[in-house]
Amino acid sequence: MPLRKVHVLVILLVAIVLLIVMHHNLFNLHDLLRKEDSEPRYGGLQRFTGKRIGAEIPVLIPAVEERLGSVIAAVNSIFSNTRSNVVFYIVTTNDTIDHLRAWLQKEELMGIKYKILGFDPHILKGKVQVEDDSTEVKPLTFVRFYLPMLISGTEKAIYLDDDVIVQGDIHELYDTELKAGHAAAFSEDCDSVSSKVLGRGAGRQNTYLGFLDYKKETIRKLGMKASTCSFNPGVFVANLTEWKQQNITEQLEKWMEINVVENLYGGALAGSITTPPMLLVFYKQYSSIDPMWHVRHLGSNAGTRYSAHFIKAAKLLHWNGRFKPWGRTSSFSEIWDKWYIPDPTGKFHPVRRHAEEEDAH
Repeated sequence: MPLRKVHVLVILLVAIVLLIVMHHNLFNLHDLLRKEDSEPRYGGLQRFTGKRIGAEIPVLIPAVEERLGSVIAAVNSIFSNTRSNVVFYIVTTNDTIDHLRAWLQKEELMGIKYKILGFDPHILKGKVQVEDDSTEVKPLTFVRFYLPMLISGTEKAIYLDDDVIVQGDIHELYDTELKAGHAAAFSEDCDSVSSKVLGRGAGRQNTYLGFLDYKKETIRKLGMKASTCSFNPGVFVANLTEWKQQNITEQLEKWMEINVVENLYGGALAGSITTPPMLLVFYKQYSSIDPMWHVRHLGSNAGTRYSAHFIKAAKLLHWNGRFKPWGRTSSFSEIWDKWYIPDPTGKFHPVRRHAEEEDAH
């Protein structure tokens, strides 16, 4: 066979092999894309079924009437991502109990263990300024101060704000190790996750200076450094035994009463009414939780700086800030949507969804 014909034959064979390989790869790519398209971007809604195992894990969440859908989404995400024996302590006001109970009867939430607890706002009399006690929302933000009064018969408990979604197994958070003598574990605002998101433009709201008025003599006398890293009390693990032994609730109430008279944190940058008392009581006396168990600032402009890959890896997402996932706009609201269950009474509507439905009509 002439040499030229051999070269042509070799080239044809190579071309055929390449075509076969490309055809195979294209089929694999098609299958991969089809699989990715059929799977939710941030993980599926696969619910663990079967018998719940282990000791009870108490999780306390406040439930405000106008934000009740957020509680349902949070509870659904927690229950669906664990095999643990979670018991939800949902704290609300008397006029919300019936609405909440009707929602929890939905088929998607069957099997969830919960206790609905009423909270009497009168317990705050003399402890909050009049303007802070003028709305229905504010009193329930203080339930975190009264954990031992609301949960009994257990040593540890988890507190969560309602504007969270849990993507990991809540048992991991519950297993957070608290050092001897510590009544709680928080995630610091200066940890690598938060500092990366906040950046330099966030001012001083990741330190004590952002929450306390250091112009006041009462604050200065404490000797607490203004540059001390603050923490966010929207997610924490509590040792209720230590909490009671150290009279944490009484200490928090004391600072609330002092603030009514001296306005120790009313003029602070952050404008928070629940964080400052906790910063004062827990100054350098708390343990740390894994930063991935409190990925926050999703409710602020800073939340847009997170990558989709990072958000997918996060164990707990917190939309603290102005922009809530059930509101008109917020970062990664599509994740919250996957865990939200529509209100059977029709009272609660995510603003964004409601607007889209009206536009469609």
